[in-house]
Amino acid sequence: MRGRHPVSVFWFQMRLTCAARTDPGRRREANEDSFCTREDLGLFIVADGMGGHVAGEIASRLVVQEVERFVAATPSAAAGHAPALGGKGSAGDRLGAALVEANRLLAARIAEDAALQGMATTAVALLSEAGDITLAHVGDSRAYRWRAGHLTQLTSDHSWVEEEVRAGRLTAAEARRHPWKHVVTRAISGGTDLEVEVSALALEQGDRILLCSDGLSTVVADRAIAEALRVDRPSHETCDELVRRANNAGGPDNVTVVLIEAHAE
Repeated sequence: MRGRHPVSVFWFQMRLTCAARTDPGRRREANEDSFCTREDLGLFIVADGMGGHVAGEIASRLVVQEVERFVAATPSAAAGHAPALGGKGSAGDRLGAALVEANRLLAARIAEDAALQGMATTAVALLSEAGDITLAHVGDSRAYRWRAGHLTQLTSDHSWVEEEVRAGRLTAAEARRHPWKHVVTRAISGGTDLEVEVSALALEQGDRILLCSDGLSTVVADRAIAEALRVDRPSHETCDELVRRANNAGGPDNVTVVLIEAHAE
């Protein structure tokens, strides 16, 4: 599956434009990544079906569909009824609860079909609602912010190598080359103890938010991602460039990028 999907979303004085690109990479025939860009909901999500697991592509697709359905079905006025999972305001509650519901859906599907046992996915999502902007993630799909010439990683990977980097036992470069770089410590798998990391996000005019699967971040260094974002060009061309860099680095995995740009009206 290959695709590009430009969209735009308007909230008060802030306009968000978005482009997306997904590619199977150089070494895999199937694409286990899924993404959603719903301008009317202010919802953007990337999910990465875990490689080597049964039905990873089913897991990522079900999670994206369920998050989209849940957000669409729970307007902000009802957000107080969603469980608070550490988010700031209604967007955080809705997005965290949506991922929890997606996890329950996976559990139900696995219970119905033993062939799906072991399926799992990571996910990173952004929800914008009347100026209330939230990020949520599980696993090693990432969010970055490009602001005034500087790239900042907004999410911390739930992975074994990231824990080693934080402990000072691996460098970021060593983590990208490590044979265990795809081992995650948290994923959406239908288990009973899902932890969703939720955080508030403030956007400024000119900010760019990049959501991506680890098919980009594990093979393309932050410096090279920043180089791609630094060039002034249409966002869909930047998405193409990021995918090209991942494939030129060997393309060992599926790669999906969603690039969101903030503009003041």
